[in-house]
Amino acid sequence: MLPLVKKIGASLAVFSLLACGTAENTQNTAATQAEPHPFDKKLPLDQIKLPKGFTISVFAEVNNARSMCLSPSGILYVGNRQGDKVYAVIDKDKDFRADEVKVIASGLDMPNGVAFRNGSLYVAEVSRILRFDNIEANLDNPPKPVVVYDQFPTDKHHGWKFIAFGPDDKLYVPVGAPCNICERLDKPVYSTITRMNPDGSGFEIYAHGIRNSVGFTWHPDDKHLWFTSNGRDMMGDDIPGDVLHHVPQAGMHFGYPYCHQGDIPDPEFGKKRPCSDFPPPTQVLGAHVAALGCRFYDGNMFPDTYKKHLFIAEHGSWNRSKKSGYRISLVRVTPDNKSAGYETFAEGWLNSTTDEAWGRPVDVQLMPDGSMLVSDDKANVIYRIAYKG
Repeated sequence: MLPLVKKIGASLAVFSLLACGTAENTQNTAATQAEPHPFDKKLPLDQIKLPKGFTISVFAEVNNARSMCLSPSGILYVGNRQGDKVYAVIDKDKDFRADEVKVIASGLDMPNGVAFRNGSLYVAEVSRILRFDNIEANLDNPPKPVVVYDQFPTDKHHGWKFIAFGPDDKLYVPVGAPCNICERLDKPVYSTITRMNPDGSGFEIYAHGIRNSVGFTWHPDDKHLWFTSNGRDMMGDDIPGDVLHHVPQAGMHFGYPYCHQGDIPDPEFGKKRPCSDFPPPTQVLGAHVAALGCRFYDGNMFPDTYKKHLFIAEHGSWNRSKKSGYRISLVRVTPDNKSAGYETFAEGWLNSTTDEAWGRPVDVQLMPDGSMLVSDDKANVIYRIAYKG
């Protein structure tokens, strides 16, 4: 286990590994370690497989690193689920290595989600949204947070939240089902994605029938919402799959708890409403892969073949007899919002021989230079994936 939060300077070993391949084989191949370093046994980045020309390195050490957001000034904010803290990660010299990691809030209730708007940092706890105003002028002495909204359920089961501001300048907040499988007609806010104005007013349910989304984003062209959702458990190793959905309009219902992955009726609730009542997923993902953070690639570093396609962090299964996920996947999206393929982009956090994992990707965040950050709440780091050509 890596040390917890600390200044990352000369003491942080530099990881820079190039994924290489032969002319005959351009499929994913193991990254090659550039030179020895003291952390090579703690983080075996040489096991990470990437497409040819890509590199992976450690950007920062952050305990239980979860959801991320980037401010215009380049400060990365990172939420936390197992602990109670929110962090600011600062790369002062812009060398893609964090120079400082500051705790800017503590004593919070699963502060998984973070979002930045007009100088203020928004943080999602289980039952409320907080706002830290003028945060970047006060990183060493953060202000007391303003409570933006405090009417969310208090259930810890699927209670942690990913949050983000949409193109409409509204804050989107998911509310997971408080169970594996249940129908909670008494509280329509369960199993939804909600949205509100930045000051907490105008609260409304945007989408229904979503078991548990811990990641969503908007298409760079039409600005439609896309989200991942985790499928239910206890139906076996291979069904149902996690899902990726496209949301062209407000008010849609995506099937939970009646239908899973678009075509599997629930054993308990499926007789109440048929799968034909609901839009099918844009892509059925792997069963139990725990698809979380997702982003469309709109940078200029990666080859054009990645442009406007969707990267997904698959956190990894917890109850499958043979583990699945523990990787970064890619869904190729057509101009008419269909899936043109679901493939692995980065893998190696799970040892296929021992079926043991040393890392678990959580979220992806694009950087201004076109590189991509990946948070890992098991290895307690944030990686940077770049393309060298």
